[in-house]
Amino acid sequence: MIKYADRINSLPPYLFAAIDKAKAEVIKKGVDVINLGIGDPDMPTPPHIVDAMKKSLDNPARHRYPSYEGMLSFRNAAAQWYKKIMNVALNPEDEVLTLIGSKEGIAHIPLAFLNPGDVSLVPDPGYPVYNIGSILASAKPFKMPLLAENEFLPDLDAIPKDIAKKAKLMFLNYPNNPTSATASLKFFEEVVEYAHENDIIVVHDDAYSEMTFDGYKAPSFLNASGARDVGIEMHSLSKTYNMTGWRLGFAVGNKDILEGLGKVKTNVDSGAFESVQEAGIAALTGPQDCVRDMNKMYRQRRDALLTGLSELGLDVKPPKATFYVWAHVNGKASDFSTMLLEKAGIVATPGNGFGEYGEGYVRFALTQSVEKINEAVERMRKLDI
Repeated sequence: MIKYADRINSLPPYLFAAIDKAKAEVIKKGVDVINLGIGDPDMPTPPHIVDAMKKSLDNPARHRYPSYEGMLSFRNAAAQWYKKIMNVALNPEDEVLTLIGSKEGIAHIPLAFLNPGDVSLVPDPGYPVYNIGSILASAKPFKMPLLAENEFLPDLDAIPKDIAKKAKLMFLNYPNNPTSATASLKFFEEVVEYAHENDIIVVHDDAYSEMTFDGYKAPSFLNASGARDVGIEMHSLSKTYNMTGWRLGFAVGNKDILEGLGKVKTNVDSGAFESVQEAGIAALTGPQDCVRDMNKMYRQRRDALLTGLSELGLDVKPPKATFYVWAHVNGKASDFSTMLLEKAGIVATPGNGFGEYGEGYVRFALTQSVEKINEAVERMRKLDI
């Protein structure tokens, strides 16, 4: 009999795999499903990025093993982008590390810094990989509740002193998935002080920094004084440039932390395909009109969904960032999302899938056209919600 390791048996079902399975069952019944579930952009990668990839593929040198830390030209592009966008100066040689998408980096960094029994501080609700990566490292995740009364920011003072002493790693994510909440530079400065006091490494997942609306500009964690002494920031090209399938990202910040993550990577992967990295260079250094155009489109979708959900009586607040709407619903989140799927053919993600403190909420992703979103709202009008 085949037996899984305890660490695998202790993992919860991966949220989006379960959603895909449920969606497939409804599609088999002939239902025209409107998918507002997983955060996968529905628009294609901008043409100038695709063209850079095509050109690179003709170079046989790109077909060989890449370097583990990533091409210096890509890391230079990431550093230049960071200086321009975040006003943070980085040394591309040791303060930038190429990732095969930020999910990979998030999953691997616990292996570099957590021993069995160590504690990681993870947001709840939060991206499931913060918790999963910690479990795979045989560490003990401690949930930091993200509550509406705290504007979905963790209350650092509420973390027990004994937990803080055992904690080695803290995950943060602002603009936030799933709540779409934002964090101020003042909050990041408080995190830096807390990390200094408790000798904790901070990993800030900044995948949604460029998905902003209404004049809002998201600060980088590295904008906070002393942040580079205690942490790193991870970026993904997936959402900003519609490159989810390309699997490319990068981590920046403290060189010793990046070196630790790099030691894991050299042993478990062989680096990102260099043609993908050259496409990434085109994304980071090329025209940014595509980012502005996408944000305009998402804002229109956001406004359409907010109008509809508000008319239906759901408690929603306009997000300043991300392409998610975090809606408070009546009853259990899983019951609500199941009703939407089975009775209206709408996929929405139950908040409790992101953690126990997501109960009572549903996350809608703005990954359908305004017309489809309006159709989803009309389907919901026919339900007793």
